[in-house]
Parts: sequence; C-alpha cells; structure tokens
Amino acid sequence: MKTLTDLEAWKKARELRNEVSALVRSFPPEEKYRLTDQIIRASRSVGANIAEGYGRFHYIDSSKFFVNARGSASETIEHLYVALDERYIDQVAFEKLRTLCEDSMKLINGYISFLRNQASIKPKT
Repeated sequence: MKTLTDLEAWKKARELRNEVSALVRSFPPEEKYRLTDQIIRASRSVGANIAEGYGRFHYIDSSKFFVNARGSASETIEHLYVALDERYIDQVAFEKLRTLCEDSMKLINGYISFLRNQASIKPKT
C-alpha cells in the first residue's frame, strides 16, 4: 500500500460518509443540531481516525486509531436506529447504511489484526 487512499477500510469509510451526508438532507430541520449533527460527526470520524492511524509511525499507536474508527462506525449504527425509530428513514435505507457500517468494521478489524501482527514480529538480529 502506497497511500491512505489505497486502503480498503478508508474507501469503505468514505462511501459511508458520503451516503450519510446524502441521507441527512431529508431529516427535519429541528434535527439539524441533534441527530443530523451527531450522525454526520460519527460517520466522518470513521475515516478521520483511519487517516490518523494510517499516518502514525508505530503499529500499536496506529491500531488505537483504528479501534476508535470501529467505535465510530458502531456509533453511526446507533444513530441510524434512532433515525429509523423516529421514522426519518425506512427499513431499506437503514439496512443499506447498517451494512456499510458493518462492512467498514470488518475491514477495520482486519487492519487492526494486521497491525497487531506486525507489532508482534521481532526484528531479526
């Protein structure tokens, strides 16, 4: 991998962020500083934490940011449940975005495993 944008986890997080940004345009105005703000921040945090983790020098330090990214994806799912329960989105939209979050989490988990494995490899002397 040469750049952040080659990372599959980042690509999926970007897709999630873009889908959430499009979705919230249909939310009622009174949710602007409540649910809309929260779900946008959570979905943006997924990619932002991936980017920060990717830019770190040490594997263990990097993995901490990927753990945070996974948490933000999970938080996004919670906000999607609120949107569904409040009937701002239908079941189809919910399932699509929940699947994007879960796919992001799987990719993030894979990268965390890779980082932790790399951190446990001892250099040859």
